[in-house]
Amino acid sequence: MKRLYLMLLVLAAVAGLALLGLAIAEHPGYVLLAYKGFRYESSLWAFVALLVLAWLLLYLLRLLLRFAWTSAGLVNPWSRLHHRRRVRLAAELGFVDLAEGRWARALRHLRRAAQSAAQPLMYYLGAARAAAQLGQHGESDALLEQALNRQPKAELAVALTHAELQLARGQASAAQETLQAMRERHPQHHQVLAQLQRLHLQQQDWSGLLGLLPELRKQRVLADAELTELERQAWRGRLLSVGQAVGADGASQLDALAKVWQQLSAAQRQEPQLLAVYAEQLRSLGAEAQAEALLHDALKRSYDSRLVRLYGLLHGRDSARQLQVAEGWLPAHAQDAGLLLTLGRLCAHNQQWAKARGYFESSLAFERHPETCAELARLLAQLGEVEGSNQLFQEGLRLLDRRLAG
Repeated sequence: MKRLYLMLLVLAAVAGLALLGLAIAEHPGYVLLAYKGFRYESSLWAFVALLVLAWLLLYLLRLLLRFAWTSAGLVNPWSRLHHRRRVRLAAELGFVDLAEGRWARALRHLRRAAQSAAQPLMYYLGAARAAAQLGQHGESDALLEQALNRQPKAELAVALTHAELQLARGQASAAQETLQAMRERHPQHHQVLAQLQRLHLQQQDWSGLLGLLPELRKQRVLADAELTELERQAWRGRLLSVGQAVGADGASQLDALAKVWQQLSAAQRQEPQLLAVYAEQLRSLGAEAQAEALLHDALKRSYDSRLVRLYGLLHGRDSARQLQVAEGWLPAHAQDAGLLLTLGRLCAHNQQWAKARGYFESSLAFERHPETCAELARLLAQLGEVEGSNQLFQEGLRLLDRRLAG
């Protein structure tokens, strides 16, 4: 089938040429060009053939010139083609060196690429990071300034990198100033907010972090679960920082602690983690009765093993009533080792040595915990059972070592 089509095509071409030849023979036409002393005469078809030949010669000459120019570019080391290749090669080598920690080579290659590239931002930023790793902080800042001069519209990218490098070399205040300036110009930018959040968290600036949280939530910088945990961590740190303030008297610290506690939402004031921190701070400041009442109300609403453990460490206004309250939880939580430890402690507070021993031993039957070992060891020592006490102290130390190693 293909051969038949090919033969028909050849026959059509031959027929077309024959018809063209007949047309030329019957109607040769006439062309006359005259200008001053110049005179050109020919048939029309010869003139058409001359034009086609001239066009072909011009086309071939153009191809030849382009080939010569390209060849010269390949040979000439200073050609634009070689320039682009040098920039690309320096950039590729520089980024590989940067990723593999060869800071000096990365700095050299990326600086070279940045000086010659039309869009040098990424090369300058990479070179600045390499210089910072080498401890050349002045050079790092100079490279960032050059990046800003070459690409003024990339101010935000340069500033974010600058803040990151400032923080890495311990200049937290300078990093915060840089980020705050960017926040004023780009108040809703996710990366600015995220970097500020990491800065506050790293510096344990809980007040600053709490102030930033509404904007983080509004702009959805983090997932809801991450924001909830971050807020819990910030309030926990804030409560701890108030209780650990240096130079303030106990009454002032208690007042400050109460004010911070009231700033939490009603739901947050019922969270076991935050309740535990607040109660611990009250205990450390001598307000154990207040802490005991707080935990009593919280545990009445909802049982939590962590709060129960802490409840046993507190000396309330009425230790007998405190023991009675805790024993009320026992029927529903008879296998909770933390509750049994608390009951043992409360019995010891009330000098009920036999009951205390029974609760401690029951707690150890469910969980070998270093705190329980220490409590029972102290009780046995008080009862004169020195050998058993020493064994439990040693076991408690081994358990503690395992927990610290883990």
